[in-house]
This record gives sequence, structure tokens and C-alpha cells, in this order.
Amino acid sequence: MRAFLTGPFIRLAPVVLVVLALQRTILTEVTFRGVVLPLALAFAASVGAGAGSERGAIAGFVVGLMYDLAAGTPLGLTGLVFALAAFIAGYAFVFTPVPPWWLSALFAAIGATMGELAQPIARTLIGSDGWFDRRLVTILPVTFVFTALVAPLLVPIGRWCMGVKRPRWRVIPD
Repeated sequence: MRAFLTGPFIRLAPVVLVVLALQRTILTEVTFRGVVLPLALAFAASVGAGAGSERGAIAGFVVGLMYDLAAGTPLGLTGLVFALAAFIAGYAFVFTPVPPWWLSALFAAIGATMGELAQPIARTLIGSDGWFDRRLVTILPVTFVFTALVAPLLVPIGRWCMGVKRPRWRVIPD
């Protein structure tokens, strides 16, 4: 019981509620070149960049499911897209066991951009929306830059939510 109460989902749920509240209230009015800033997607990708691919994908799916419930979109569609974004962002751990802040921010931005690119593909597969449009040329760079700017703040929060601690390197005695 103690493991569940101190586990990642108990930490993740309130943080995601705050992120979704900001996304659905303030950030719907704040746009850059007509693009709504994707804080929920940036948070999912930042969790992946801070916690690794597997944990990030789980957290991204939870964030996406909660987003679907709040927005009324088809249940699970955004969860799959956010899980993909977090999984891609978690590849920062392939290069180093403890990625520096700039590498985590770069991979979070790449993951969020790939998630934003996967969104119209996923919607087309279920017959919800049309295929790509011209706005995607504007949306992808805005998503990349926004995520790269907020990821240094969101990666430590995501690491805390998932209960990931930095490894401590010790010298092996002779």
C-alpha cells in the first residue's frame, strides 16, 4: 500500500491536473502566430526526457488520457500520441545515463515535435480530421521552440513525478 501511495501516479495526477488547467484556460488565449502553445505535450515529452523511454511513454499515455477526458476528443488517441512523443524524448538516455539539461531539453523538443506531427496522422487513421495542411509548417517550429524553452523547467518536475533519482556513482574499492 505504501508503494502505491508514494508511487508515480499519485505524484503525476495532481501535476497533470495543473498542467491541463493551464493548457485549457490561459494557453488557449495565448497564441504565437495563431498556434496554441502545447504545454501538455511539452510536459509529456519532458517526462520522457527526464525519466526514460518506458516510464515516459506510460506518463505520456496518462497525460494524453487526461487531456482526452478534459477536451472531449476520442479517448486514447491523444494518449497514444503523447506516449509516442515521450518515448522518442526518452532516447536521450541512449547517449548518456545522466543527460545534461540541454540534451534533455533538445530531446524533449524533438519528441514534442514528432508528437505534433503524429497528431494529424492519428486523426486521419480514425477518420476524425483531414490530412496535413499548410498550418503544420507553422505549428512544428513553434512546438519545437516552446518545448525547448520550457523543458529545463519541466524535466525536473517530470523526474520527480515518476520517482526517478539520479544515479550515484561510487568508486569500487580495490
